[in-house]
Amino acid sequence: QVQLVESGGRLVQAGGSLRLSCEASRDIFSLDAIEWHRQAPGNQRELVAQMTRDGTMTYAGSVKDRFAMLPDETTNTMWLHMNHLKPEDTGVYYCAAVETGRFYWGQGTQVTVSS
Repeated sequence: QVQLVESGGRLVQAGGSLRLSCEASRDIFSLDAIEWHRQAPGNQRELVAQMTRDGTMTYAGSVKDRFAMLPDETTNTMWLHMNHLKPEDTGVYYCAAVETGRFYWGQGTQVTVSS
C-alpha cells in the first residue's frame, strides 16, 4: 500500500505557473508508476503525466512542453511543474501510484486558471 498527499493547487491567471506536489508514504521509484491525473467539472478524469519505475516520463499532448514531472527521492515527492497555464487546465489534480495493476489515489488539489 501507499498513501499520497497532494498540495499546491490554487487560483492562478492564464499564462502563470504552479507547482503541485505529491508526497508518497514510500519510495516513489519502488512503484510501477506514479501519475498525475486531472478532472474538470463534467469531464472524465484524464491522465496528464506519468513516470514509470525506470524513470521514463510521458505527457498528454495537451500539456507536453508546458508541464514537467520532477521526482525528489529524498522526500518521496513527485512534483508537477506547470507553466503557461490555460483556462482549460482547470480541474482537480490527483496523484496516483500504480503497483501490480492497482491504483492508489490522493485526495486531489484544485487548480483554477482564470482567463
